[in-house]
Amino acid sequence: MKHAAGTLLFIGRFVILGLALAFVVGLFWPGSGQRLRARFGLAPAPATQASSEHASAAPASYADAVAIAAPSVVNIYANKIVTEQALRMYDNPVLQQLFGGQPTTYQHREQTLGSGVIVSAGGQDYVLTNNHVIANAADIQVLLYDGRIAKASLVGSDQETDLAVLKIDASNLPVIHVADPQQLRPGDVVLAIGNPFGLNQTVTMGIVSAIGRQLNSSSAEDFIQTDAAINLGNSGGALVNTSGQLVGINTLLIGKGQAANAEGIGFAIPVATATKVLDQLIATGHVVRGWIGADYAFVPVAANSGLPAAARGAQVTAVYPSGPAAQAGLRPRDILLRIGKHDILDPADLRRREAALKPGSQVEVSGLRDGSPFHVEITLAQRPAMGGNAMLEQ
Repeated sequence: MKHAAGTLLFIGRFVILGLALAFVVGLFWPGSGQRLRARFGLAPAPATQASSEHASAAPASYADAVAIAAPSVVNIYANKIVTEQALRMYDNPVLQQLFGGQPTTYQHREQTLGSGVIVSAGGQDYVLTNNHVIANAADIQVLLYDGRIAKASLVGSDQETDLAVLKIDASNLPVIHVADPQQLRPGDVVLAIGNPFGLNQTVTMGIVSAIGRQLNSSSAEDFIQTDAAINLGNSGGALVNTSGQLVGINTLLIGKGQAANAEGIGFAIPVATATKVLDQLIATGHVVRGWIGADYAFVPVAANSGLPAAARGAQVTAVYPSGPAAQAGLRPRDILLRIGKHDILDPADLRRREAALKPGSQVEVSGLRDGSPFHVEITLAQRPAMGGNAMLEQ
């Protein structure tokens, strides 16, 4: 019995000594245990590895991206002279002579705050901003990142995309780097840089909530949806990725009348769209789009058909009198499946494809009419001005 107790006491002393030694080693050489396990092939569980890799991949700060992009973002102050009619105080001519109140007009100065992004095209530098920031402005002032103030002149604007191009009288402008439009995905971290409420450069962070968002059933344009905070004054500012590259031009937020309790829903014009509009505005001062002359909707599918809720193609809902579609013989309820060499995915896809075609060009449109295939040749016209999106405001 004494022999067994002595053996247990001996083992206990070595266990305590081993634990104390392991504590000291772990205290002064914290990575030694992991290195020993790796040497003997005892790697950690895959879940631990994945979580460790994920933690190391997430940056602790986006300051580098902001430092790259921020010098290219400017503040815009558009001054407008607004003429209004004074209220008529009295209808009685005698009272008007005694107390005044004859209807008169008066002018007052209003200033619109916004943002812009310095971009390069054709070897020259321009400022890309929103059309609603500079619309009807008598003069436009631009505050650069380095504190310089420059006078700007309007090169051209496009109401449908809400984009405008300015030329400023300044040199050594920091041009923003443009991201590859194909790389943007929902879930990507993005930063919105602009001049909200006149506070000067402010950065907000969020993710890409959706891409290809259609906001107007009659428009060919789509938007990036993001939950990065976009407020009054952010209009025309930059939406950039974590490398400081431009992915969009901030433009819209949900109007209070449409969604009073909406939070984290803002929109930006994709950089691919902005670049195309930029080139056309510089070349001609306006944007030209092709137009078939019809309205479309999703193809209706019966509930018991077993097909997806939105089938491929687009259904004609209305044909404009004397328009290209009417002259070619398109009718309401026609199902359009192909334009030129391209299959039609949905109404938004058809609007984008027709807008990209030149007015005056001919294109073959194929589809189904009462279940029977048909083909027509359509000569496109120039798309009439459609205006901005009434559902949204900034």
